[in-house]
Amino acid sequence: MTHDAFTPDQASARLHELTVIDVRTPGEYATGHLPGAHNIPLDHLDAALPTLRTAAERGDLLVVCASGARSAEACRRLAGAGVPAVTLTGGTSAWTQLGHDVHRPTGTRTPWTMERQVRLTAGSVVLAGLLAGRLRPGARWLSAGVACGLVFSAVTDTCGMARLLARLPYNRPKATDLDATLTALSGGRTSG
Repeated sequence: MTHDAFTPDQASARLHELTVIDVRTPGEYATGHLPGAHNIPLDHLDAALPTLRTAAERGDLLVVCASGARSAEACRRLAGAGVPAVTLTGGTSAWTQLGHDVHRPTGTRTPWTMERQVRLTAGSVVLAGLLAGRLRPGARWLSAGVACGLVFSAVTDTCGMARLLARLPYNRPKATDLDATLTALSGGRTSG
């Protein structure tokens, strides 16, 4: 590969020849993903390295997330392990904004995106800190802590709260789902 990143239009033109790896949580993946994408959450990337190395030998890997931050991190980690991959600039957000097709599973309850989960959690903790602060002024530090965390998240383009929320059971892949994804990657290019 000669690029570090593909724009959505570049990726769309080559989608039929790319192996797409979506590193979002299973819940985020279920809200809509690039056609043929395989879901390997970022925190399971190391376990999937042998399979990803084999897939990269067969063709180019495109790594995708919601905004491009997690997929860029995944590409750095893959490069460190000798596995070439490129990220999708702007992630699935940019992909859908440009009108490209996404696949959504039918017949299943669609979980919330990670960004929505973070907004709910951060807002709830801030509100709880403010309300508790009426009785115990020191509780307002909880709200201040979340505010500092949000500023840090914006400056560093990371999100500690998202990392914590990704550990919740509904955001984690079932072992059988991850095994099925790795099996599909070992044998071919198409998946969910």
